Amino acid sequence: MIAALVILKLGIGMHRTIRSFVLRTGRVSHRQQQALDLWLAEYELHLSDKPWCLSTEFGREAETVVEIGFGMGASLFAMARERPDLNFLGIEVHRAGIGSLVADLHDHDVSNVRIATMDAVEVFKQGLMDQSLLGVQIFFPDPWPKKKHHKRRLIQPPFITLLVSKIKPGGFVHCATDWQDYAQQMQWVLSSEPALCNQQADGDYAPRPDTRPLTKFEERGNRLGHGVWDLIFIRN
Repeated sequence: MIAALVILKLGIGMHRTIRSFVLRTGRVSHRQQQALDLWLAEYELHLSDKPWCLSTEFGREAETVVEIGFGMGASLFAMARERPDLNFLGIEVHRAGIGSLVADLHDHDVSNVRIATMDAVEVFKQGLMDQSLLGVQIFFPDPWPKKKHHKRRLIQPPFITLLVSKIKPGGFVHCATDWQDYAQQMQWVLSSEPALCNQQADGDYAPRPDTRPLTKFEERGNRLGHGVWDLIFIRN
């Protein structure tokens, strides 16, 4: 889903390596390639020496939600259609997924989505102003299931500290995973961030909100009895 080796530097003398995605080659369909060639430019944002002015990039004043690693884009597309009052910025590097989302946006004339086709850490470091977001969604990030690879997981304290600095007070972080041990790590990392508070008063996982659409993958997992864990934290 999300991916490449990046160096995140937070504070003097503090370095942390986060592998936020692994770039895998995959088949790109004719429809997806057409979208990449013809319509991606209408939605794509590029980094510069200044953070984006989101109202300028979207052409309107509205609250903005970022989704990191939107995969094939089905849930982001559904949310954007359901909430035309919000702006959505999707971050993804895999070409098939980018092309699929762009094709859907074009075919259905959905205008409240922008796309960053680059590493999420760089987007948050360079592209976003502090306290500019309503919320951040991270659904089903790469679980890196082998214990020796857990250090490559995206949800780690340095990245969450960076992410939270871009969210307005009262805004949210919403994570979901179908790997229980990753859910436990997410819960620990988010609970350890002093600027966040678990939406669940008992500090537990949250029921899936209606705002997070079910994916085909998740529906299949539900039929097989697989668990999914949601965590929703509010920015102080």
